Parts: sequence; C-alpha cells; structure tokens
Amino acid sequence: MASSIVSPFRNTYRYLQRQAHESPVLFYSVVMGLVGPVLAFGVPPIRERMGYRPPEPIPTTYPIPKRPRRPLQGYEDGE
Repeated sequence: MASSIVSPFRNTYRYLQRQAHESPVLFYSVVMGLVGPVLAFGVPPIRERMGYRPPEPIPTTYPIPKRPRRPLQGYEDGE
C-alpha cells in the first residue's frame, strides 16, 4: 500500500532526473521559469521583515523657485 502512494513521486523523480541528464538546457530552463514567480512573491515580504525601506521616489518635475519670475530679455525672446 505504501509503495502505491509513493510510486508516482518516484516515477516523476526518475523522469526529471533523466531529463536533466539528457536535455539539461530544457530542464533547467523550466526549473528557472518555475522558480521566478515564487521568488517574485516570496522575496519582498522577506526584505520588509529584514528592515528594507524603499527609497524616496525620483522627482518628475523641477522645483519652481519661491520668488517672482523675472521677464526674459535678449536672445530673440520677442523684443
């Protein structure tokens, strides 16, 4: 009875072992493709628990000075 429960896992392990030996490029490509989403959802919570804080966002506009603007003169500005 116990062997009938473990048999599919044993067969799967043998198949994966054979694929890793006969076509390693495809095997490891699939492994990396499956690990990527796991890391995408697993790493951010771990980073937060370790004290990581995201940096301040990069400014998207130039700060305007807090003074009256002087009119432009010269260099063909309409005069």
